[in-house]
Amino acid sequence: MINKHDDTCENAKDFSVGGQALIEGLLMINGLNVAIAIRKPDGEIIVDKKVLPKKTTNIPIIRGAVALIKQMIIGVKALIFSSEFIEIEEDTEIKPSKFEQFIEKIFGDKVKDVVIYIAVAISLIFSIGFFILLPNFLAGLLNFNKEIASGLFYYNFIEGIVRVILFLSYIILVSKFSKDMKRVWQYHGAEHKTIHCYENKEELTVENIKKYSTRHPRCGTSFLFTIMIISILVFSFTGWHNVLINAGIRIMLIPIVAGISYEIFKFAAKSKFKIISIINIPGLIFQKYTTSEPDDSQIEVAIAALNGALSK
Repeated sequence: MINKHDDTCENAKDFSVGGQALIEGLLMINGLNVAIAIRKPDGEIIVDKKVLPKKTTNIPIIRGAVALIKQMIIGVKALIFSSEFIEIEEDTEIKPSKFEQFIEKIFGDKVKDVVIYIAVAISLIFSIGFFILLPNFLAGLLNFNKEIASGLFYYNFIEGIVRVILFLSYIILVSKFSKDMKRVWQYHGAEHKTIHCYENKEELTVENIKKYSTRHPRCGTSFLFTIMIISILVFSFTGWHNVLINAGIRIMLIPIVAGISYEIFKFAAKSKFKIISIINIPGLIFQKYTTSEPDDSQIEVAIAALNGALSK
């Protein structure tokens, strides 16, 4: 879930909380406060709290691109932290690979930070290649007239449709064939239900939380759909060229697309006009695949994470 507040939190009533499902746990963000709650194999819930650095910029559009990168880094750090509590059989001896030994020798105590940034870079490369460049290549195989406006629109529209189809297919396949992801989706549902309860000013108890929906308009899934829609519009103004030029243009425009999407998403979250909420409908529908009903123990983890993020 995207944290709709820029980077500050003057009052808990601002409802600025956001979160992310982890491996047997949850990350919750409230302004500058971050809390990670993990259910250990022995059943104990541990909570790790941190305070983020103050915001670096408040310039519209630019702040959205910066926030997206920061969110990715925070998310990867949280995932690595949660993975440390996975139960490993005692008789299983895992030896670091030669590459891991080499990295540890070069970077020493900073090896974990290096791994985090490498993971973010790999994630960005995969996302750009699969969801940006591949749809452009596939759309380019069609034969529209590039010299007229309608031809350019068709190319970019088809590219956008292909991008959405790839995204949906990826999520559905992961959901269907990965047992671990089913647990993550349950924690995702627990996150949304708990935030709903908080936003409705109810006490954070399991019984209060259970009655709320697993779908939330401020979810990252809705944000990704907003990015896809905005990318169609922005890329339409760049013309249509060969594959390499198209790829270069799209990579350079990714921060702009992310920034514009962030501003629209943020406005939609705050707006009281129902027509604006149409932006979130596709994402809300698709949350059927990225959220599941949690059990009571998962809701307890969500409560611990949110309370940790709300505490001073």
